[in-house]
Amino acid sequence: MYPAATWVDLLETDQLLELRTRPALLRERLYRLEPGSLVVIDEVQKAPELLDEVHGLIEKQRLVFALSGSSARKVRRGHANLLGGRALRLEMFGLVSAELGDTFDLERALNRGYLPRHYLADETDASAPGRLLRSYVQDYLKEEILAEALIRNLPAFSAFLAAAALSDGDMVNSANIARDCGVSAPSVREYFQILVDTLLGRWVPAFTKRPKRRVIQAPKFYFTDVGVVNHLSRRGRLEPGSELFGKAFENWLSHELHAYREYSGSELDIAYWRLPSGIEVDFLLTPAWVAIEAKAVAKATSEHLRGLRELAVDQRSVRRRILVCLEKRARRTDDGIEILPHAQFARALWRGEIT
Repeated sequence: MYPAATWVDLLETDQLLELRTRPALLRERLYRLEPGSLVVIDEVQKAPELLDEVHGLIEKQRLVFALSGSSARKVRRGHANLLGGRALRLEMFGLVSAELGDTFDLERALNRGYLPRHYLADETDASAPGRLLRSYVQDYLKEEILAEALIRNLPAFSAFLAAAALSDGDMVNSANIARDCGVSAPSVREYFQILVDTLLGRWVPAFTKRPKRRVIQAPKFYFTDVGVVNHLSRRGRLEPGSELFGKAFENWLSHELHAYREYSGSELDIAYWRLPSGIEVDFLLTPAWVAIEAKAVAKATSEHLRGLRELAVDQRSVRRRILVCLEKRARRTDDGIEILPHAQFARALWRGEIT
């Protein structure tokens, strides 16, 4: 990728130490480049002080920069130059169904996760995905958390990760997790923010606008990779028909929707809707007003459609209701709910036909 670009890799210890000690070295090394030349700085969060030099090179030398990294936390917390008005923020996700096309395997994705190296691991070595995930989580704890001094109590954070994984796709109860981990509720909230800042998780807010009935307002939390959830919560092999397969299926649908919003440049807001009774709809996309429920079942019943029907009573603006499931053929109920096989839904989503 970008073979003609000038690369600055901050994973190389010598470069990192030199540039952190003397940020002006970046300017001195790039002085010969012509206006419009592309410079890639990888793992830029390791040296946020370079962003002042990047700012100057953009303004004076008209260079173009691609700044990549796995965490914006240190950059923001260190009051670094965020290049306001001069940079676009783009987030890269794990593999999505559109990238894999006809080779996409749902069961493989739900068991291995979306990270390319994990999803594409050697078929002949059944233990490879597990070893890769274990290494990934351990490296994350060591490099992203401990090395960046984001927390002081690594064992507590490690326990928090396991507890948070059990809550994937659910409303978060910080007090319960704090009690399980032996830390305070404010610490748990800070830990969740670390996951968001290091791109390991995201919040999905509750939809609370113009309700006819009282609705739940607490947000849900999803890990960005279901393979990490599987490893942390020790799920083992997920089989279709199991409750855990259903939870992983919902994570996958969240992954596809958020990736589509980012890659398409859509202005969609993604929320969920829930009544105090527990009736809910997994995803509500506004302003398109499309409601989407994830059910990893081979035969959808009226019980699976209950949330979508209750939402239509509460929010008259909803124009489309979809149940994404494992049925083989698409169908439509008498009251207008579309029941779509997961692969058909994914294709329609990436063609821009859902919203």
